[in-house]
Amino acid sequence: MDGRIMLEKIIDLTNQYIDSMPKKERKKYGQFFTSMETARFMAGLYDISENMDTVKVLDPGAGSGILACAFIERLEKLNFVKNVELTCYENDSNVLPLLRDNLAFCKDYSSKNITINILTDNYVLSQYLDFNYMIGGNVNPVKYDFVIGNPPYMKIPKDAPEATAMPAVCYGAPNMYFIFAAMSLFNLKEEGEMVYIIPRSWTSGAYFKRFREFFLTEGKIEHIHLFVSRNKVFDKEDVLQETIIVKVRKTCINPKEVTITSSKSNCDFADLTSLTVPYSLVVSGKDYYVYLVTNEKEVEVLERLHRFDKTLPDIGVKMKTGLTVDFRNRDILRDEAEEGAIPLFYSQHIKQGKVQFPIQKEHEYVVTDQRGLTQDNKNYLFVKRFTAKEEPRRLQCGVYLAKDFPQYRKISTQNKINFIDGLLTEMSECLVYGLYVLFNSTLYDEYYRILNGSTQVNSTEINAMPVPDLESIQEMGKRLMKSRDYSENNCNMILEGYCG
Repeated sequence: MDGRIMLEKIIDLTNQYIDSMPKKERKKYGQFFTSMETARFMAGLYDISENMDTVKVLDPGAGSGILACAFIERLEKLNFVKNVELTCYENDSNVLPLLRDNLAFCKDYSSKNITINILTDNYVLSQYLDFNYMIGGNVNPVKYDFVIGNPPYMKIPKDAPEATAMPAVCYGAPNMYFIFAAMSLFNLKEEGEMVYIIPRSWTSGAYFKRFREFFLTEGKIEHIHLFVSRNKVFDKEDVLQETIIVKVRKTCINPKEVTITSSKSNCDFADLTSLTVPYSLVVSGKDYYVYLVTNEKEVEVLERLHRFDKTLPDIGVKMKTGLTVDFRNRDILRDEAEEGAIPLFYSQHIKQGKVQFPIQKEHEYVVTDQRGLTQDNKNYLFVKRFTAKEEPRRLQCGVYLAKDFPQYRKISTQNKINFIDGLLTEMSECLVYGLYVLFNSTLYDEYYRILNGSTQVNSTEINAMPVPDLESIQEMGKRLMKSRDYSENNCNMILEGYCG
């Protein structure tokens, strides 16, 4: 039987629903519907063994049933599968009638013996006792062979019931999508597989650390699919979140490799680029960062940097975020120097590798005695926190030397720059210039782009980056100071001698 007609019908009915339902209504539930091509691609990623005549599959946050139907369509081609036990969670009363009709249509149309169980409970709250192994939970909760999911994309408060229900994975600003992903991994049998379409934001950063620790300890990534275009992932939807598809197996054993594929959008899966990368390069470090490499050149970048075994804090320095949020402290801002005023450094003061001041910019001085808004006038490396998407470099930095501003005992930094500071002692000039070599090199800029898809330079991620030892960085700084050539090319040549 041609299962393709089945999915096409369900997509058609879903599109009618989208047209009839105001976007703000769907946004309440974080609803973004999967395209037909994406659903088929996701369903095609599973390894379904020939000894499985009965398959138990879960679709949490099922929406209109597109992914569940795509999975059934895949099973239509497998003669050895006779029975399908399908469980769908959905608690949006608007879409429930459509889900029921769609799944009934699939059941009637399919050649398999399908049992359908639609649960209208809250997917997370109905199972949190089981997840946390608490009294009152099920001793033997239901486990599934496969989970397929497009979870809700929705930020929730730290004290939201779903966040407090899963303290093992929540920290900072939680989002429903990773809470769903954690619960889905819990719902799998050992060696079971899940395929999710989710934002890439969880792959790095402090907020997602607990989730990554759980997700990548209990499960292992086998396949990642990247979309080159940010806005062509969901049909009929205006979504600019950078999105990936990830396949995870529930196991404690690291695979040797991860397959990473990419396509331009959600409708050209026939034209994929594919890369096989060692698992230890993709999932790396004590923070379980996930590196989304797309070509051999990026693999080489990771291999070269991962030879270094230090981080900035290991060598006695740390990146911090600028102290003064200017629009919240308007009363202390000054346009001109006056008695008691100190410089307020912005990203605009970073020019060609140096910090220039003043530049006749408004509000470049502050008058304050608030300790939290001032810092000692000592040597720093300033790094821009934000750059435009189209700019050639993500890491843009400038050397700040205290001796260039001898008239000040204190200075301040605006919140849109980061600065690297000595933890116990002031950084020497050669150390500042050595750090400049790293941050102004092509290698570190490429590394940071692989690690973080956004235009923001995050101090947590920078502090976790691998760097050479202190002596090597100081030597690099001496070579740079001697050459007086602060170009990216010269930084590359100097760094080459330490990680060639």
